[in-house]
Amino acid sequence: MKISVIGCGYVGAVTGACFAALGHEIVFVDLDPDKIAAINAGRAPIYEPGLDGLLQKNASRITATDDLAGAVSRTEVTFICVGTPSQQDGSIDLAFVRSAAAGIGRVLKDKSDGHTVIVKSTVLPGTTEGVILPILEAESGKQAFVDFGLASNPEFLREGSALSDFFAPDRIVIGASDDRSRLLLEELYAPIDCPKMYTAIPVAEMIKYVSNAFLATKVSFANEIGNICKRMGIDTAEVFRGVGMDHRINPAFFQSGIGFGGSCFPKDVRALIAKAEEVGVEPKILKDVIEVNEEQPLKLLELLETHIPDVDRKTIGVLGLAFKPNTDDVRESRAIPIVETLLRKGATVLAYDPMAMGNFRKLYPQVNYVSTAADALAADAVLITTEWEEFESLNYAGKTVVDGRRIERARDGSTYDGVCW
Repeated sequence: MKISVIGCGYVGAVTGACFAALGHEIVFVDLDPDKIAAINAGRAPIYEPGLDGLLQKNASRITATDDLAGAVSRTEVTFICVGTPSQQDGSIDLAFVRSAAAGIGRVLKDKSDGHTVIVKSTVLPGTTEGVILPILEAESGKQAFVDFGLASNPEFLREGSALSDFFAPDRIVIGASDDRSRLLLEELYAPIDCPKMYTAIPVAEMIKYVSNAFLATKVSFANEIGNICKRMGIDTAEVFRGVGMDHRINPAFFQSGIGFGGSCFPKDVRALIAKAEEVGVEPKILKDVIEVNEEQPLKLLELLETHIPDVDRKTIGVLGLAFKPNTDDVRESRAIPIVETLLRKGATVLAYDPMAMGNFRKLYPQVNYVSTAADALAADAVLITTEWEEFESLNYAGKTVVDGRRIERARDGSTYDGVCW
């Protein structure tokens, strides 16, 4: 099948490359010339383990362009994978989605064969049918579900393990109102052996938000319990190991620490809060999830103050800048409020991350970025903010370490403190 993918970020790049690996012809579309050049050269436009190799292996079936009209006109199905960033009030900005829909609609006007549009961007319930559909119909002069197909197919890809999440997912959710769209997606995903849920489009959209909101809630719950356990001298990890043995609960996402970040959890919870308030519901739990998460990184700094009361003119090492390991993404990273506070208080920051220093430097050029993790240990104290595997092999002897991610080897420090343990 010939597929166009609008947007070459984390979702679009992975989705297109994986469909190419399944034998489909892929045309990527993006406005960023660097991303286009990277894909056409067989390089991933973002850091994701294994993505470079997948693009290179399937290069004969992959092209990238900034010509949306040309891409849609010569393909049978189009995936919308553009970003939906947060606005000031927490609601999502649909500018990229609207632009993509308008561009696709203009092509559909003159396209004689049936075309199917799949929305993979994370959008709130009602967006596909209430925003995207009217734009497609207005620009094309055609009728959705009759002249062209339209469906929702939310993504559940985790940065750092996105390829395995695509090929071996827990489930695939398909929201479709017409047989053509449903059958097309059924065919596309036929090689992937997992449960497939077919449902209404708004339900599919809501499943994505509820999934992320629940996982974020587990993280904030684990951190709140972790804060209690810390005061009581109880090992939080042992507590949740026992709790997670209950099959009704499941142990996933019970790692207490300094909170969640990234482009999904914070944005999606805030968007759900905004939508709830819009429809007249007070989302008390969701608001607390965000509040706990915003406060949690500051717990690390409170612990640091017990060892170094005044960080002015002190050198503080920060290990980890990405919001999680195996990615270069620093969006909503928990290192951001930590580094910002240290700089404001007059500390010199020595920062290291194996993948994310380039992106973090764009935010904080005044930080001293070091070339190895060991170099960051040459400080008055070291904070661990991302659980990269290489941090387990460092020599922490003689160091003051405040750990936000439970790196076991860090306990070898002459002074060691964990945020929730």
